[in-house]
Amino acid sequence: MIQFFETLKKQRWDDHRYYHHSRINQSLHLVSALSFLTAYFLLFTDPIAASLLAWLVAMTTRQSGHFFFEPKGYDEVNKATHEYKEEIKVGYNLNRKIVLLAIWAAIPVLVYFNPVFLQKFVALNTFTNTEGFIRQTGLLWLWLGVGGVLFRTFHLFFIHDVEAAFAWMTKILTDPFHDAKIYATSPLYLLRGQLIDPMEHIEYDEENLSSIKPS
Repeated sequence: MIQFFETLKKQRWDDHRYYHHSRINQSLHLVSALSFLTAYFLLFTDPIAASLLAWLVAMTTRQSGHFFFEPKGYDEVNKATHEYKEEIKVGYNLNRKIVLLAIWAAIPVLVYFNPVFLQKFVALNTFTNTEGFIRQTGLLWLWLGVGGVLFRTFHLFFIHDVEAAFAWMTKILTDPFHDAKIYATSPLYLLRGQLIDPMEHIEYDEENLSSIKPS
């Protein structure tokens, strides 16, 4: 268990130092985290509403921060190129996210134009109004979220190992709690005009070519 938590800690640290330099991105992650936490509570009372909140608010704010605001040039803090960071990313890099988001965007189109096709594979009821369409879409988005996490976890079994896979799944499920904590002050820095986190809490080890967090 000690090794598992060390792996989880490293994945969290690498995710922060490599992919969250923009204060706008950090602030959007705070909004995303709070939205996800609300969605977690909604899962117990209205799972479809939780899915709609998670995808339409939490995921859109989270991913727009990565796609539109996070720097993609050479990372001076970590001495790494954007291409290198994308290659070593344990979870969904930008290319994988594009595929996932394309499926997400296609689902309501399929529900609207070809519900009979989906009924052959998913237990969907025929909807007769806008509310029914929205709820059917939300249900499929819910399964997409579950499937997206399980698919990447299963994939990591083979390209990494079981420990790394379960650590990543744990990280994804608990990220809202972690992000709400570490990015709580990001909007304040943004209001002061600081667009990029100087990452002063990171020390670069020239000899080992890695970033280390001071103890």
